[in-house]
Amino acid sequence: MARTREFDTEAAVSRAMELFWTRGYEATSVRDLTQHLGIGQGSLYAAFGDKDGLYRAALEHYRTTLAAAALRSLEEGADARAAIRTLLTERIRIAVEHGGQGCLAVNAVCERLPQDAATRRTVRDMQDASREALTEVLLAAMERGEIAARHAPHTVAAFLVTFLNGLLVSSKITPDAAALEPLVDVALTALD
Repeated sequence: MARTREFDTEAAVSRAMELFWTRGYEATSVRDLTQHLGIGQGSLYAAFGDKDGLYRAALEHYRTTLAAAALRSLEEGADARAAIRTLLTERIRIAVEHGGQGCLAVNAVCERLPQDAATRRTVRDMQDASREALTEVLLAAMERGEIAARHAPHTVAAFLVTFLNGLLVSSKITPDAAALEPLVDVALTALD
């Protein structure tokens, strides 16, 4: 008879996500993971295959929780400019926590690409979802006359995603929200 898994895999993925986010993939060993998760190496391998499998699960968890929540908050905002400002400043706030942990997705790109195709796909899916959500918000705002129609909504959305990626890298160098938040005002001039 097969043994029943003795740990909550969802909680393990969430805790592994925190560790990978703080330390990065390369600096996190299997031993670090088993100690942090409180599970044996055999349990880790049985549940996730290997360290890479757990890393992919952690990135997917990030995509379906934190990244998805950011997009939901964007869709809930009535005023496009305010909603986008909130999205960007909230991402800064999260990125500067813990001495500048940055963004797990951007960290993954910087550390794992171009070699890791699975990470590329996962992060590309996140960025595509962000661009699509921003495009919808911008298009609706243009139709209401809230923002200028000077640029195509998809182009402005792509700019904002690119700007955010750079901002999240900068948050690791300068983990100071007060220094980074004024840059959001400059980026928002793309809506004028």
